[in-house]
Amino acid sequence: VQLQASGGGLVQAGGSLRLSCAASVDTFSMYAVGWFRQAPGKEREFVATIDRSGGRTYYSDSVKGRFTISRDGTNNTVSLQMNSLKPEDTAVYVCAAGESFVIVLPANADYWGQGTQVTVSS
Repeated sequence: VQLQASGGGLVQAGGSLRLSCAASVDTFSMYAVGWFRQAPGKEREFVATIDRSGGRTYYSDSVKGRFTISRDGTNNTVSLQMNSLKPEDTAVYVCAAGESFVIVLPANADYWGQGTQVTVSS
């Protein structure tokens, strides 16, 4: 399974971005998906995850209420809608997939995409 993340960019504080994680397989619905981020000099941090059905989602406290993760089964993608962005959201965002119930730890993931840079200016 190959994952392709896209949608990053430069945005002012308070703005929005929508990240997408596209899979190379039609069976993407068989995998839970998670988003992680890593800022310079910091460890990789869990952001959000969604289960196989799309019925359960979990978020880190730092993004809860601002970010929304969702699945689009028709085009094998998982999106991360990011609203009310803050400068501290600046990081490289990476999507990951695996057969675990959800992906909250890097160890839960079997597949990783490349990162997409999100920069939020103050």
